Amino acid sequence: MISTPIIKGSFALAAVAPLFALTNSLGQEEAATSTNVSAVDETQSIPVLSPPIPGAVLSDHLIEGDEGNFAHLWMLTASGENAEAYWSFDGSRLSLQRRNLVAGIECDRIYATDPGTGALRQVSDGRGVTTCAYFMPSGREVIYASTGAAHETCPPPPDRSLGYVWQVYPEHDIYTTNLETGVTSLLIGGPGYDAEATVSPLGDRIVFTSTRTGDPELYTCALDGTDVVQITDSPGYDGGAFFSHDGTKLIFRSTKFSAENREAEQAEFAQLMEMDLVRPSDMELMVCDADGSNRRQLTDLGRANWAPFYYPDDSRVIFSSNHHVEGRSRNFDLFSIPASGGEARRVTTYDGFDSFPIFSPDGRWLAFSSNRGGTLPGETNVFIAQWKD
Repeated sequence: MISTPIIKGSFALAAVAPLFALTNSLGQEEAATSTNVSAVDETQSIPVLSPPIPGAVLSDHLIEGDEGNFAHLWMLTASGENAEAYWSFDGSRLSLQRRNLVAGIECDRIYATDPGTGALRQVSDGRGVTTCAYFMPSGREVIYASTGAAHETCPPPPDRSLGYVWQVYPEHDIYTTNLETGVTSLLIGGPGYDAEATVSPLGDRIVFTSTRTGDPELYTCALDGTDVVQITDSPGYDGGAFFSHDGTKLIFRSTKFSAENREAEQAEFAQLMEMDLVRPSDMELMVCDADGSNRRQLTDLGRANWAPFYYPDDSRVIFSSNHHVEGRSRNFDLFSIPASGGEARRVTTYDGFDSFPIFSPDGRWLAFSSNRGGTLPGETNVFIAQWKD
């Protein structure tokens, strides 16, 4: 499960589930009164700015003054909690998860943008809670996790009396849905939490997180779910992994136990895992070879460092962190760090939540989720920045 400190985060197998069309979340009337990105004032000698996804609204006014890597910024969604937007292999579409109580979407569902209009189309069938959608190499299927086989409606949320925790539902299994036929198929199942699946840019392997051995560890498998190989085997939570673009490395988040309180912290971790919970407040980024060898720690910043993704040339890693803010802050910004290690450089400076950064395959665009521009507290939307070094 990949969740945010601001937001929380099936099937009759192989049955046709229609893809419910959802009007672009900005709405036609609102879009008509928003910045027009397909035309310019004829009196102005400025270039036409085409949105990276049809229907996205130019929102350069939401770029902070010192966010120098953003040449332009588009807002793809408006209202609700929209997160984990990931590009298709050809860079023409995004998959994402969405929750919107006003619209009657009580727990996260999976959506994909329409290739022609950019409108959001529901992929999951509305049962249970879903998370972590990613396009398969063909572009015809989306892979994601769902509790829908066990839960007709939203499962109970985590117990907040325990502080900020993530629920790793053991009912989560990994499915694929064909966007052309609507057929949904079980890909990875069995006892324990199976989720957080992403696909190698080479199009040959999937990496995912599973508690099948009792501890959240990383595994890889073939695209058809066979040839499952355990990658990590260490106390704590290893998850949210992505391949490097050359397919040789994995970057992921991992629980950081302190040297002075390791035994007590590991005992608390085990107690929470008995309730299928993880406390994500202390995490660092780890790197290993795609087969699990040569594991090393990339960051040593403190607090929560997560949502890593490689730059297109694999030279650096972009990620989200709150290490720069005192206390257990929910002010997360994007940072980058050399893939070989070194000093982290701040990318965003918005006073709120910025996370889930992912570069388009051609490196031109950076999609991410942010509270900026929201009309309600906690509102999280998907943005796409035109990237410049």
